[in-house]
Amino acid sequence: MRLLKTLLLPLLGAACLQQAAAQASKPRTENVVLITLDGMRWQEVFGGADTTLFKQSKHYYSDRASLQKIFGQSSAEQRRQALMPFLWSIVAKQGQVYGNRNLGSLVNVTNNQWFSYPGYNEILTGAADNARIHSNDPIPNPNETVLEVLNKQPAFKGKVAAFGSWQVFPAILNEQRSGLPVNAGPDQATGPGISAQEQLLNQMMAATPSPFGDERLDSFTGQYALEYVKRKKPRVLFVSFGDTDEFAHEGEYGAYLHSAHYTDRLIQQLWEYLQTDPQYKGKTTLLITTDHGRGAAAEGKWRDHGAKIPGADQIWMAAIGPDTAPTGEAHTGQLYQNQVAATVAQLLGAPFTPPSSGGASISPIVGKSKAVGKN
Repeated sequence: MRLLKTLLLPLLGAACLQQAAAQASKPRTENVVLITLDGMRWQEVFGGADTTLFKQSKHYYSDRASLQKIFGQSSAEQRRQALMPFLWSIVAKQGQVYGNRNLGSLVNVTNNQWFSYPGYNEILTGAADNARIHSNDPIPNPNETVLEVLNKQPAFKGKVAAFGSWQVFPAILNEQRSGLPVNAGPDQATGPGISAQEQLLNQMMAATPSPFGDERLDSFTGQYALEYVKRKKPRVLFVSFGDTDEFAHEGEYGAYLHSAHYTDRLIQQLWEYLQTDPQYKGKTTLLITTDHGRGAAAEGKWRDHGAKIPGADQIWMAAIGPDTAPTGEAHTGQLYQNQVAATVAQLLGAPFTPPSSGGASISPIVGKSKAVGKN
């Protein structure tokens, strides 16, 4: 018996170690929320408002004194905190933020278009498709997104959903082929069991003209997404806000700032709800990024983007969740937009193979290595 114990103990010890290692490597994330702010410049994310641009606000929030009081603090740290308080008070302190090029942290798109549909295709599929995705026309995406791939897997079937202000998202996500529920543009909440709040949102949106035509205001997108989460409990949620891009194109810098500010609040509202629900609390990773950058303010190109606008390929991203170490603002490194899809899948421990030109998951976000940062 003593000999048997002598032989078995090392084997049992090795098995326990293997089991512990497997448990340690398994992601703690069970749900992922991916959020985008369309065309939100890294310059404002990390430096706050550019006060030299206050004069460009003509129709919305055109009172320069008011803009100065709300967003025009003396230091970049104070200005960015005023602009996006949730990002800097919660995400940056408890998670990771990338893309401050002034510190040496770089994030870029890999597509050569530098506008929305190519950017969203890259975010969601894990690879650029310059040959087939080269306009914003609502052409059904020939590529499978990570959302579609996940929705085919038994663990996630019927538990993936998408909300967007831009009316092109049903095409980007190829709603007809993928079978994903996509609520975007003028869409209202439908189906049995919609809440009283969703019914009210339907009535309000029908009676509220959008200045952007078929692209609805972000306040509706955020509230529709929140109500859906409360009612349907998806494991994977994609939410895309668009007001920042629309107001930037119009040259309305004050409205661009205010839209970033209230979108930050909508994200906070969603995150705070997740912390009250047992399915999500301590089990959810939030990823935030953008589809493209914009030109430099000094060159008068901040309102524009596209392949002819220098800097429009420069973006940013942030993450907070149980597998993401609280390393704060990154000071070094190069990340790419095409890494987001693989990161979503790996956080969930789900199989996903991006195209051959696609990007690998972001190791610090999924908890595989330490990010370089500073809280």
